[in-house]
Amino acid sequence: MKKGIILLLALFFLALPSAQAAPKWEQVAGHIQETMKEALQLYDAGDREGAKKVVNDAYYGVYEKDGLEKAIRTTVAVKNANLTEYQFYRIKKLINEGADSAEVHAANDVLAEMINDDVKSLEGHAAQGGWASFWPAFLILVREGIEAILVLAAIIAYLQKSGNVKYLDVVYNSSIAAIIFSFVTAYVFNLLTKQFGAGANQEIVEGITVLVAAAVLLSVSFWMGGKTNAKAWEAYIQGMVKASLSSGKAKALGFAAFLAVYREGAEVVLFYQALFNSAAGDVEMIWLGFLAGCVALAIIFALIRYGTLRIPLRPFFIGTSIFMFILAISFAGSGIGELQEGGIVSMTPVEGIPVPSIDLLGIYPTYETLAIQVFLLCAAAGTVYYRKYQSKALEKTI
Repeated sequence: MKKGIILLLALFFLALPSAQAAPKWEQVAGHIQETMKEALQLYDAGDREGAKKVVNDAYYGVYEKDGLEKAIRTTVAVKNANLTEYQFYRIKKLINEGADSAEVHAANDVLAEMINDDVKSLEGHAAQGGWASFWPAFLILVREGIEAILVLAAIIAYLQKSGNVKYLDVVYNSSIAAIIFSFVTAYVFNLLTKQFGAGANQEIVEGITVLVAAAVLLSVSFWMGGKTNAKAWEAYIQGMVKASLSSGKAKALGFAAFLAVYREGAEVVLFYQALFNSAAGDVEMIWLGFLAGCVALAIIFALIRYGTLRIPLRPFFIGTSIFMFILAISFAGSGIGELQEGGIVSMTPVEGIPVPSIDLLGIYPTYETLAIQVFLLCAAAGTVYYRKYQSKALEKTI
């Protein structure tokens, strides 16, 4: 069964278009500049809508599709990728507002300089040889995979500790379905991109998926947090440990596992596709990075899963509740970030305050992404305060 699944996934991966003519990063940058030049010409001619469309073509059809955005994010710096993304957004905003042509041209000059500087950094990494292809392949798989693994390990440990091992199949099957669906989704996106050109749909779908996952994780976190109260915990131990979970809760956990794996899986497949397209002669090093990443994830999964089984029940639920909440915070920020890339949420950078860009935690220096995270933190603080108040009131009545 497991060998069949691995073979199926390998066939899916190999079926994806790979290792085409590999563009140099200078060529990609040049393509972006030529496309932006066309956008500026349209704007100067008074065609705002046409100009915005061509800017989108430069961002989605070249900067993202040819793998430059992911390469900068993984190899150079997350902050650089975010700043470049904002500069594209700023140019579209200026076009939409009908700004002076000189201002739009100046913004484009800044964009070109940012991209050229990052390309020089990438070429410096490329000069290091095949390891420059190995590390992005390894790091992207580990970075994306660890988020899904942490969710899965927490859910699996919870089911084992609560005496509901029979529901493990729900989680495993949901994860397998998510992996397969990730490949299918990436393949469909690739076909649509080739036929109709790149667009914001991928970011919008990813953003919605991540926000749904955040909502599921948040609800599970609050539910598990409610079991940390002494009286509630005793009631739970007596009534739930040896009993079965309701089918609704089992489905919710399976759904959380599916979303966690699906979100990361589709992104990894799309990234590897772009990485192969820009690999030149280093395809073997990409596969080596992929295999090394798989081994690293297997070790991480084993350490997390079997390590949690030795944690006492109550601290485990407290820790798991906090951890799932942190993941929900991360997913919320990432989800809004994806919607910003899709153009349906505004992007207002935080200026004057050194807010770091941390992909793993979903922290980005924009007011929109930070606002939802601050809101969730306030909601969590209010929930904790209410439960403490409720616990004290309950103790007084006894």
